[in-house]
Amino acid sequence: MANSARNKPGTTPVTEADESKVLDNLLAKYEANKKRINTIVTVVLAAIVGYFAYTKLYNEPREVKASTAMAFAQRYFEADSVDKALNGDGQHKGFLFVMKKYSGTKAANLCNYYAGVCYLQKGDFKNAIKYLEDFDGNGSLVSYAAAGALGDAYMETNNTSKAISAYEKAIGNDKDNLMTPIYLFRLASVCDITNKKEDAKKYYQKIKDEYPQSEQAREVEKYLGMLGEHD
Repeated sequence: MANSARNKPGTTPVTEADESKVLDNLLAKYEANKKRINTIVTVVLAAIVGYFAYTKLYNEPREVKASTAMAFAQRYFEADSVDKALNGDGQHKGFLFVMKKYSGTKAANLCNYYAGVCYLQKGDFKNAIKYLEDFDGNGSLVSYAAAGALGDAYMETNNTSKAISAYEKAIGNDKDNLMTPIYLFRLASVCDITNKKEDAKKYYQKIKDEYPQSEQAREVEKYLGMLGEHD
């Protein structure tokens, strides 16, 4: 029955000897390449084990330590003590230490944002730009605040083109009724002073239409009027 299933009319009969020969060839090829195949399997397994070991035994504990260390700097930041937030108080470390000691962690990345804002408040706009550009917000809510701060730093260095690009990112959160109209107003203002009048009108009008309850909305009518826009 088995042979009849294999040996259909019009085909060359396949014997058990033929099948045995095929298996022997496969085994021979495996034996010839066994060392290489086993090496590949070992490397793949080692990579998988190494990844989980790195994550569980090294990276996750570092994240916890970094977050704990950053917490003290955050308290100084919230208290407007920017020097201690940056450099620590002698007992607890500041943002600069955390980002260096725990490089590659989420906490260290967030320290870039905090450090950038600290330097912005200190009037050190070069370092503010450096750290804010190093921060990777990855679409988080903090990314909008970082972009806004970066826009402010660029404005302080008279780099209006980069300020516009940064503010355009800062206004990306339509649901933020507090900060988005602020950055919209700053964006409109930069466009206005750089003679991008149509863009300025667009952003002023956006404040008026979408954020009518904001503080900035109380002022836009005046600026729209100056740009030739009237109700």
